[in-house]
Amino acid sequence: MLAFSAAFPALADDITYAKHIRPLWDDKCERCHGTSAPPYEVFLKDKKTFELDDKGPRMDSYESFVFFLTGPQAGALMRRLDDGSNTKDGQPGNMYRHLGRGEQRKENLQIFKQWIGEGAWIVKGAGELSKDEIQKIKAAK
Repeated sequence: MLAFSAAFPALADDITYAKHIRPLWDDKCERCHGTSAPPYEVFLKDKKTFELDDKGPRMDSYESFVFFLTGPQAGALMRRLDDGSNTKDGQPGNMYRHLGRGEQRKENLQIFKQWIGEGAWIVKGAGELSKDEIQKIKAAK
């Protein structure tokens, strides 16, 4: 397992996809969202079958991450990784548990939040993020 320091500066510009998010993704997400996973459009056509095979939509590049942050599925990544502190019912997103255990999980979530940018971690459904909210997302490459 990867160990990340909780002492990251709070600036999103300091957290990058290449240096921080990709290694975390390789450790925690690749098995279900790697090159053997279907592209999003294909996943939607047979979601139940892919989920039975522990496959989600492919997210194996910076561009695919950005799709789930700012594209038609804007906010999906934040919704699914959230710890529940940003939801009305207090329930974590369905992918939160995959970020690790205990303190590691909290640290990994914090890395994602810092990468997204201060004030940009907004938990809403697809199509609910405003243009202004999407523009807050930093997500440095």
